[in-house]
Amino acid sequence: MAGPLSDLRVIDLSSGPVGGMATMVMADFGADVIKVERPGGDPFRYLGTSPMWLRGKRSVELDLKRKVEQERLHQLAATADVVISSFRSHAAVALSADYDVLSSLNSGLVYVQISGFGLRGPYVGYPGYEDVVAAKTGRMQAFAGTAKRDGPQFAAVQVASHAASQSAVTGALAGLIARERIGLGQYIETSMLRGMLPYEQGGLISAQLSELNPELFPAMPPPAARMPTIQYQPVKTKDGWMQLGNLLRGQFDSFLAATELHELIVDERMQGSPALWEPAVLEEARDRVLTRMQEKTTAEWIALFSELGNIAAHAFQTTQQAMDDPDLRDNDMVVEVLDSRLGVLVKDNISIFESVLGQVMVEADEESGRSEQLGLLAKLETTPGEVGGMAPAVGQHTFDVSGEDRERWRGEQLRPDDADPPLAGLTVLEFASIIAAPLGASQLADLGARVIKVEPIGGDPYRQLGGGVGATRVNASKESISINLKSEEGQKILAGLIENVDLIISNFRPGVPERLGFGYEQVKAVRPDVVYLAMNGYGQSGPGAHRPSAHPVPGAGAGGALFQAGEGFPPEEGDQSLEEIRETARRLFRSNEVNPDPNTSMAIMSAAMLALYARTKGLGGQRVALDMLGANAYANADDFIRYRGKPERKAPDADLYGTGPLSRLYECQDGSWIYLGLHLEKEWQQFCKRIGSPDLATDGRFSSREGREIHADELAGLLAELFAAETADYWEGEMSVSGLGCVRADGPAPPQFWREDAHAGQNGLVTPVIHAKWGDIVRHGPLWNMGRSSLSLGPAPIIGEQTDSILAELGYDEAAIAQLHSDGVVDSEVVEAAAGG
Repeated sequence: MAGPLSDLRVIDLSSGPVGGMATMVMADFGADVIKVERPGGDPFRYLGTSPMWLRGKRSVELDLKRKVEQERLHQLAATADVVISSFRSHAAVALSADYDVLSSLNSGLVYVQISGFGLRGPYVGYPGYEDVVAAKTGRMQAFAGTAKRDGPQFAAVQVASHAASQSAVTGALAGLIARERIGLGQYIETSMLRGMLPYEQGGLISAQLSELNPELFPAMPPPAARMPTIQYQPVKTKDGWMQLGNLLRGQFDSFLAATELHELIVDERMQGSPALWEPAVLEEARDRVLTRMQEKTTAEWIALFSELGNIAAHAFQTTQQAMDDPDLRDNDMVVEVLDSRLGVLVKDNISIFESVLGQVMVEADEESGRSEQLGLLAKLETTPGEVGGMAPAVGQHTFDVSGEDRERWRGEQLRPDDADPPLAGLTVLEFASIIAAPLGASQLADLGARVIKVEPIGGDPYRQLGGGVGATRVNASKESISINLKSEEGQKILAGLIENVDLIISNFRPGVPERLGFGYEQVKAVRPDVVYLAMNGYGQSGPGAHRPSAHPVPGAGAGGALFQAGEGFPPEEGDQSLEEIRETARRLFRSNEVNPDPNTSMAIMSAAMLALYARTKGLGGQRVALDMLGANAYANADDFIRYRGKPERKAPDADLYGTGPLSRLYECQDGSWIYLGLHLEKEWQQFCKRIGSPDLATDGRFSSREGREIHADELAGLLAELFAAETADYWEGEMSVSGLGCVRADGPAPPQFWREDAHAGQNGLVTPVIHAKWGDIVRHGPLWNMGRSSLSLGPAPIIGEQTDSILAELGYDEAAIAQLHSDGVVDSEVVEAAAGG
């Protein structure tokens, strides 16, 4: 069956993998994507992943500096539904490719601009590269101390790229859903800068609460200086390293029982949350865990944990090794794309033990023409989509497309004054906990959906951790109702909620929703057109389908953690002292930071929007499935492809300075730090001119990528000497006027950047709200700016904050509601007057 976007034409005016991944997803789900390339093609075609993010598209080569070629673009835009552009605003105007021009030819056009640093403010001219944005927003500063050296440290996983690409998909679909209602398209902006927001997981709120109540919310030591939470401990086995992920006490006790550490379960000093144990007791328990885990191989532990269930763990592996992980393969996250220019022969029938141990056999096969790439973002049961074919050659379809005649979209009824949010009128029930699914649902709430978080009595367990700061971060803009779903009356309330639901988001393991009354078939019987999104750790098929997961597990399993840890890490196998094991574990966990959860959230919002768009077009509801491991494969898309001759993904060096002399941190005159991020040849040439050494660009050692790689240490030494002569602020000022990626990297940490930086304020990256418990605070801003539709940016609710009002909507009177509270069927948190207002 055709994909949900088979009625759409998308014009891709972007360059590189961020817009490329967005339009790849749209092509995979049926859209006719026409990539408009400059003469010679997209300048980022040199990247090893370009065969993937170009797949399934048609290529048109246009020189938009010429009037006649601009007119050809206008003809395409007049018949399009969506434009995805990464042009800077002034460049788009100069090329007659901006929203004002194109929408004058097509009033139904949804135009999504992916900018680097937003539309205004002092950094608007900075290049929108992942590394440059990470340095400027304090993300590299947040990794300080990961390697044992001073200063900020390189941020490796492409989190902003992943979030920005999925924000472009979601923004485009939101604009199209709004178009069905109002008859008009609109301009939508997202950015790499906004793409960093999902990875700010509570620091912004915590900093404000620390000011309000420093005793209750004390300042935390830098993350890199802390040992891991013991439930999330990386452990050395007899033959490798494994990541544990048993945050909740029941799971942790299951792990202790499986490893026969029964004494830790009954020890009176070790009761309750490990976060409350005495430090010496915690470290004693940690050492016992680290010692015990060395007694078996990784495969033996995984087999035991899989047999017992309820224990989350995964081997640390590279992204290339992850491509042979049976859970990713069994869930079709690794697919074959035939391309006569590429080819690889992969060992068949990989066992789980071979995958865990990294025993992968790959041989070149020039006859096969095979590549292996990412599969579909999610499984949509009714409108499944299909991975596109081989990437087009530059301009391959120029003449074919120019001769096509496509009917223009016309709105049946125009409502130009309708400024409601795109998802206004949609009701979402969220049955989910912790970060990944709740944060994905929160983004839909920002787009105007009414998201009702259905919580157990006592609330989402995440509310009990860290004073509830993290839960406040991921539940913005929602309502909350707290129900005992195991009670008869609770089931009656649930039935009332289901009567009006449009979308359900669940992260329960298979079987649990059915036992609690909100399984897909149960809901579908009441709401036949419901969209039902089920997220789990490992997918619906494969050996891990019934196993739990938590954020560090897919970080280890998809390769992001080892990539961030740096070259040659962890150390080669051999005897290590307990102290050395503790240090390796600390660095591994710091490298496996919070990103796997938000990575999944970004996939959740896009998958939900794909199904909601299909429903809007009359294709009905359907079941949608995705998993954390697959979502994190997408976040590691810069290496999730395999073919003959593919260049290796460059890992950061062991000290986390960077991946090469032009993508590297350098110390400056006053002990400050600059990050240099140059990715195109023209940028290297401009940089050399700017420093007054144009001959450096033509020096045979440094005049090509290959030469710079061979002489990397020599070039890094020259640049280190150069940067040491002035301050980081000086260098940023000198290079920013030329639009080069050269920014100070040791400025404010992310919470301070979002809250205090003038550029962040001018781009609306925080917004004030009134929280029921904490009063006037600022929360993160939205992932989008919308030209026509408004957004709905509210605070997070406290437990059951809307319980009574929702019950009243369902027809319960005050006496009945009071009785439900008295019987323990429902709950609402009671708080004193808000601290700030």
